[in-house]
Amino acid sequence: MAHPTLRTTLLAAAFGTLAPFAVAQEQDPIKVGLVAALSGASAQSGEAITRGLTVAIDEINAGGGLLGGRMVELVSRDDQSTPPRGLTAARELIYNEDVAAFFGGIDSPVSLAIAPLANQEATPFISVWAAATGITQNGADPNYVFRVSAIDTLVDVKLLDYANTEFDATKVGLMLINNSWGASNEEGLEAADAANDAVEIVGTEKFENADVDMSPQLSRLRDAGAEAIVLVTNAPPGAQMMKSRERMGWDVPVVSHWGISGGRFPELAGPTAGDAHFVQTFSFYGDQTEKGEAVMDALKSRYPDISGPADIFAPVGTANAYDAMQLLARAIEQAGSTDGDAIRTALETLDAPYEGLIKTYDSPFSATEHDALSPDDYVMVRYDGDEIVPAN
Repeated sequence: MAHPTLRTTLLAAAFGTLAPFAVAQEQDPIKVGLVAALSGASAQSGEAITRGLTVAIDEINAGGGLLGGRMVELVSRDDQSTPPRGLTAARELIYNEDVAAFFGGIDSPVSLAIAPLANQEATPFISVWAAATGITQNGADPNYVFRVSAIDTLVDVKLLDYANTEFDATKVGLMLINNSWGASNEEGLEAADAANDAVEIVGTEKFENADVDMSPQLSRLRDAGAEAIVLVTNAPPGAQMMKSRERMGWDVPVVSHWGISGGRFPELAGPTAGDAHFVQTFSFYGDQTEKGEAVMDALKSRYPDISGPADIFAPVGTANAYDAMQLLARAIEQAGSTDGDAIRTALETLDAPYEGLIKTYDSPFSATEHDALSPDDYVMVRYDGDEIVPAN
């Protein structure tokens, strides 16, 4: 929050106006930020996150705001899915907008670039999609980076186990995007493989974001005997892999990380898009809790294009963001302040359970654990047309 200058303070005191000035300052909005892909091929991910945050903020403000009546205001910046742009956007939010905390988007390389800045400037940064292990496990002490999302080391265990139990695959091939997120999963998948005697990784292939033909990589995995493919990438290159697989006439099962749900994957991949089963943290399909029904009603009211679960694209972004905003609000209230260090401490010591959209959070963070979700919170889904539906 901005502070009055000495000149303003002296003048206010002289004319008996300091108290009203202070009251006005106290009612300034509490700004929270978002750095996410708001344009380009992954723009749906940023819109999904925006919707989750917005519905949560609407609910908080309708309840009287925070800290005695201060409204919460969302300030967004487009990272264009690039680390340099994401870092610039984060600096703008911290230095120019004076945000109390801010949220991150789908791209792990962007969040990995932002994490050191958040720690340097003591500004809480909450990942609500990017899953690279090093985002939260970054070695900082104190650590201002939190996550309400999946984490690669645990997703990787889930993906290998699912390939084995769902598709009876004992030999799997890895198709990984050639960046820091792919590297994070390569390490996690190798560790998961070492701990799982039922499945073996028979090959690892890399590709670039702009690659349009992945037949050579897939051919090598097929020749190595792969009975399933574990895919780690975002929507555009993931779609190219599915098209390469289709051109080869290879109907090998595909088990994917959730990056393919952050863009126009069904449109780009074509008729085989539904063959890829992928991980999420929430589904709006099936029986819902009271909280789930309330959030669905709020989404329908706020966004005319939503009439049911089928209309909620990238539901993981919406659900994770909603719960993350609610946890941040409770931390700000517990801290009694928008000071970054006070919020960090409050997040690590939240003193009351919160019944969220994904689950009930009971002490979701600690001084050493900054990831709120576990494998028990993961579900497997697939595309049916443009809709994300349960895989089974």
